[in-house]
Amino acid sequence: MKGRKQPLAQEEQPLSSKSSSPCTPRSLDTRHVLQQQIQQFAIALPVVATWVVYTEPDQGKRQSLVHYTPKPGSSYPDLTDLESEGWLFESLPALTLREIVTLDSVRAFGCLLNLYHSQAEYLVLWTDASLSDKEQRWAEQQAQFLMNYLVMSRECSRQHTEIQLLEQVVRRAEHQLRNPLALISLYAENLTLGSPAGPMKDQAQLIGETVHELTSSLTDLLSCGQQAKLHVAPHDLGSILQESIKGLQPWLEKKQVKIIGDETPVTLAVDRWQMKQVFDNLLSNAVYFSPQAGTVTCNWMVFRDEVLVKISDQGPGLSEEDLKQAFTPFYSRRPEGTGLGLAIAKKIILDHKGSLWVQNLSSGGAQFSFSLPRS
Repeated sequence: MKGRKQPLAQEEQPLSSKSSSPCTPRSLDTRHVLQQQIQQFAIALPVVATWVVYTEPDQGKRQSLVHYTPKPGSSYPDLTDLESEGWLFESLPALTLREIVTLDSVRAFGCLLNLYHSQAEYLVLWTDASLSDKEQRWAEQQAQFLMNYLVMSRECSRQHTEIQLLEQVVRRAEHQLRNPLALISLYAENLTLGSPAGPMKDQAQLIGETVHELTSSLTDLLSCGQQAKLHVAPHDLGSILQESIKGLQPWLEKKQVKIIGDETPVTLAVDRWQMKQVFDNLLSNAVYFSPQAGTVTCNWMVFRDEVLVKISDQGPGLSEEDLKQAFTPFYSRRPEGTGLGLAIAKKIILDHKGSLWVQNLSSGGAQFSFSLPRS
């Protein structure tokens, strides 16, 4: 192989194409992580060049990332002959460094990072000295980290693609279902108004009520599946909570359940209508599972960067299956429930860059908690 006297600070090129496509934010993150790891190799090891070949998660194209570490008097290897990759599968074990080439005083150590759809992702380290056993073990640990990160990035990309497909399906469902439901509702109302009292009028009224329920369920499904359009403004969390409690008042009086809300003032930048949906869904769930004359508490703690909200009930708590499936769409323990309320609440919190989770209390009952950023 030929030596390269003048180092290049950094060289990046796709293996499959001369010209690179515009990068998405996710691919930029992957490249940034790889660049950071390459710098760690240069600091910790006698590395003169590092070559990483990986599959870009979004586009599915193999990319090469080459970095030369400037060192006075060093000769830098030309990696052109390695691009044929005829040596790849015979020479490189998975996640175990092996010396593959020696050129004068420069040695090449390499290992496979991962195999995906029969395309190899691998790491090659060119060094001006042999690596000790300790250095090899350290490099192999870093290779394990890179492999785990690439697998995670690929899984995130796959999930992102599935979500986009789901959103397309939901939008199509809205187009195909909304107009027929409106037409059925109109005909049912006409039949109700034009029919004399009796079974026919009752059936027409039942059709109208059923269509109304279907339309509401479709709206809930769209809220769960579509990208949120937030109308964010500063709002007092306590006033949103009180508004939600007011809407539940007839049910609270009937069941004699009391909701104790936190009175600590806290202002957050949120979409008021969507945040009220979160309180509506979580509080109605707590009231449903509360015993007669029970108590539901809602309090929050204000930290420097976030607010933690806790809603607790005195009900029977959740089974192990409930804890796993609580936020899964269409999963519900309530006979009349659609199984979308908690899924919608979680999506709204995620859209606000927060987190939502559930746990059982040692004293009994369940507690739903969510955090929201203050910025």
